[in-house]
Amino acid sequence: MKRNSKVLSVLVASAMTAGMLAGCGSSTASSTAASSASAASSAASASSTSSADSAAEETSAASSSSAAEAVSAESTASSGAVDTSASKSIKILAIWAEDSTEGKIINELTQKYIDEVNPNFSYEYEYVAQTDLSTKISTLVASDDLPDVFVYSAGKPLQQLIEADKVVDISDALDATGESDALLPAAKSSLLSLSNTDDLYDLPFGLNIEGFWYNKSVFEKAGVDVPTTWDELLDVCDKLKSQGIQPLATGGADKWPTTRLVNAYAYRSMGADAVKKASNGEAKFTDDGYVKAAQMVADMASKGYFGEGATTVDNTTAEGMLLNGQCAMLYDGSWFSSSIADPETNPDGEDNIGFMGVPVVDESVSPATEYPTNCGNVFCLSKEKYDAATAGWLQYFVSNIGNYAMENYQSIRGYKYDTDDSQLGTTVKAIVDDINSATGATAWWEAYMDDQTKAAAQDNIQNVLNGDMDGQQYCESIQEAYDLAN
Repeated sequence: MKRNSKVLSVLVASAMTAGMLAGCGSSTASSTAASSASAASSAASASSTSSADSAAEETSAASSSSAAEAVSAESTASSGAVDTSASKSIKILAIWAEDSTEGKIINELTQKYIDEVNPNFSYEYEYVAQTDLSTKISTLVASDDLPDVFVYSAGKPLQQLIEADKVVDISDALDATGESDALLPAAKSSLLSLSNTDDLYDLPFGLNIEGFWYNKSVFEKAGVDVPTTWDELLDVCDKLKSQGIQPLATGGADKWPTTRLVNAYAYRSMGADAVKKASNGEAKFTDDGYVKAAQMVADMASKGYFGEGATTVDNTTAEGMLLNGQCAMLYDGSWFSSSIADPETNPDGEDNIGFMGVPVVDESVSPATEYPTNCGNVFCLSKEKYDAATAGWLQYFVSNIGNYAMENYQSIRGYKYDTDDSQLGTTVKAIVDDINSATGATAWWEAYMDDQTKAAAQDNIQNVLNGDMDGQQYCESIQEAYDLAN
């Protein structure tokens, strides 16, 4: 296995705890009365020997079976074994409802594989709320029952599964199926950076860049130009506010959309590796640059740039506010492009919404062509359950999703595609151009954080929006969580 060997114990500890709890809850009791004390004594002696022998045989058989399955999965990933006719039923665990864009892509492509390639293949699609994903996976790890295919978080959470040897080496699996070039280089680079490994252990389900979206009609009405520097952004916000226009919306109820704003100023003023340095101990979240970034968002909130009750607004509502002209700007990712192109959610048409990268703070630190990027939540495959039949599905999925998502949903999923540009909407074309012209990339605020640090960063951002914490206090809460976890 080709990976960096930094030992991570958090997942194992939580899995052991969950396992002990599961054991306490699943015990059963039975009893049998003996006909006499003498008979019971003799039987007990014989039974003890017999049970011990039986238990030893069962334990040995179970260990051999488990080891055989693990060896089989590893050899399948590297041997080129692909079976597109075998009878197999897999479980797919995902955080997207079946009727969402993501859910449709997964289900439709898997059904196409069944219809076009392997009628003996079947699957079960299980939805889990994103807020419950980490707990769900920890429980499944503890019970040694990870699903065949499951959505997870890149970065620290995935690193823990890699160290626990729970997931398939995707690089080997793609090599074995002849699809080693299926991913876009930018997606592969992003995933490897987050996992800090030589090989891939996850698959992308998006390739997004982030920045500010703006309503062109609102800008025109207010007589403001698209800002290119952060000072210009603040000046635009002031001009909009003075005219009774809400400058920005943020999904404070979902927390992460607002931490993205902290990250935006941090990387523009400190460099693309700012959050990575603090997350690996090279810097502290209480250093001046991080505090200044958090205070920037606190000041923007106190000036009313996000309107009233920002902590009660989720990201979907915030997106609707921009499309409907209830605010002028919104920080969001390129996943938003599908809603912009949908006439039902955006009746004013996609030409009314524009995209700009994060305004520059210091061009020498972070140039305009450097974008926050991510591959969304990622797909992993259970190493224990991976076999030639699953490899057949994987081969089909990675070789078809690029074109299928682009042609049917105007969506870039991190895989190569050859869709004609004439079939793309104006918003997607603009995003593709920005991705192709990017000279650098950075991650998001929580990308390299452990679960405890991430929880502090997200939970307390609402206190910043409400004015209950300033930038210093917010960063202190993150550093405290980091110190406790490490």
